[in-house]
Amino acid sequence: MVLLVALGAAVALWGRVPVWRTIPWVALRAGVQLLVVSFIVGFALSHWALAFAFVFLMFLVGVLTTAQRTGIKGLRGQLAVAVAMAAGAVPVLAIIFGTGTAPLTGPSIVPIAGIIVGNMMTAHTLTGRRNFAELRSRHDEYEAWLALGVERSGAIRNVISPTLHEALIPSLDQTRTVGLVTLPGAYIGVLLGGGSAWEAAAAQLLVLVGINAGQVCTAVAARWLSMRTWLLPPDLADKLHA
Repeated sequence: MVLLVALGAAVALWGRVPVWRTIPWVALRAGVQLLVVSFIVGFALSHWALAFAFVFLMFLVGVLTTAQRTGIKGLRGQLAVAVAMAAGAVPVLAIIFGTGTAPLTGPSIVPIAGIIVGNMMTAHTLTGRRNFAELRSRHDEYEAWLALGVERSGAIRNVISPTLHEALIPSLDQTRTVGLVTLPGAYIGVLLGGGSAWEAAAAQLLVLVGINAGQVCTAVAARWLSMRTWLLPPDLADKLHA
């Protein structure tokens, strides 16, 4: 790991990439965080209620992280982010565990729910950053829709809808190429845990399909919330209300 960190930092420094100082820091931070989390997970795996409590903590951290990445400020904005992420995570987890596809146990809840929540965070970040960039760069188009008599929510929808799908492309490509380009984490995890290749494939397919379904829900929910100006960074909220 020391050699890998040194390789990344050295090449970044040589290539004049400004993150070269960040590479060793995030590696150290990840190590400390995983050390602490490993102690917590040991308790979370003992009971399904503790497992869901741990996942909820992960969810809160995800909300704060993606809110920061997308420029969302204040409690109202963070609640809107939480609603968008929950719109993707909750129905997917309800289907997976409610149908008995995965057992309602700590060792099952923590990894599956953790993966789903993490990917909803990613979907919201990609959706928000692209949506807000479109609203900033195409503000004239937004005003043109208003001039044509379209309501504010409709004008926002018309500006951000053409690029909404781009936030979903990474997970769709991963699903499309699974087994051909990469073997994602769930597959490897089941194999390392002693499961068969068939069990690993089933677990990975379940996770990938769940991610795709959840990210669509999160992206659409984020658009709906943005249309009502509940999910906008302060500069856009002021501009669109002007």
